[in-house]
Amino acid sequence: MAIDFSKLNSASNTQVYSKSQQAALPQTGNANAPVQPQATTVHTDSVKLTPQAQQLQGASAKMAGSPDIDQKKIDQIKLAISEGRYKIDPERLAANIVKFEKQMQDFNDY
Repeated sequence: MAIDFSKLNSASNTQVYSKSQQAALPQTGNANAPVQPQATTVHTDSVKLTPQAQQLQGASAKMAGSPDIDQKKIDQIKLAISEGRYKIDPERLAANIVKFEKQMQDFNDY
């Protein structure tokens, strides 16, 4: 899941003053006018992704590029199993397990 930070509201960058901070600000001649500081500091928000979050982001991108599920093939295999025609090749199964583990290791190395 990617998070789009480009659409964040920039209004969150405004300075907020506590009552004690407001009391320390210079007062204007009009008591009803809002207090305006002479100099303001604008803070910008930032986000730093952890290595784990970066790893998940990379894995997500790789998964998005992988092929979709072949439902027709799944249905054929289910039918073959239910009819007793599906034979398991142990050597092929072991090779596919090793291949899968290697792919998972590649995701972790990203």
